[in-house]
Amino acid sequence: MARPKEFDERAAIGRAMDAFWVRGYEGTSTQALCEATGLGRSSIYNTFSSKHELFMRALDHYADRGIVARTALLEEPGTGIERFRALFAYTIGEEVEHHGRGCLVVNTVAEFGERDAEIKARIDADTERHLALLTVCAREGQLDGTVDDSREPADLAEFAHSTVAGLRLMSRRCADRAAMEAVADIALTAIAAK
Repeated sequence: MARPKEFDERAAIGRAMDAFWVRGYEGTSTQALCEATGLGRSSIYNTFSSKHELFMRALDHYADRGIVARTALLEEPGTGIERFRALFAYTIGEEVEHHGRGCLVVNTVAEFGERDAEIKARIDADTERHLALLTVCAREGQLDGTVDDSREPADLAEFAHSTVAGLRLMSRRCADRAAMEAVADIALTAIAAK
């Protein structure tokens, strides 16, 4: 009979996610992961096989949490432009709450670029999920008359997604809330119906 795991694997992944989020992949040693998760080195490698595998699981955990939160946010009742406004406000609020950590996905793109095919595939999949949500939001905003209908919904989605990434990077360089809100306002003006 298999011996039951003596720890909560999901909780360990969440704590590893926080460690990677603060320090990045290269900056997070195995010892730092042991300290973050409360697991010994052998437990980490027996459960996750490698630091890389644990990082991918942590990245998946982060992406899944993010898509759930943004789906709920973007499916709230309201006009298209109100939902874009809520997305930008939510993003700024998260950055203020997390004291400039940025986004684990954006941070990972900056750290890895395209040099790791497995990580790139995960990031691409996460991006596609977000772009699909934002495209629906843009299309519905065009139908309700609050979003610029001279642009393709997919292009507006890319713009909004890039704005969110930009806000995350602003936070990483310690921009204040007022500066991030000014960028969000400019983006909303660009997206709004003329």
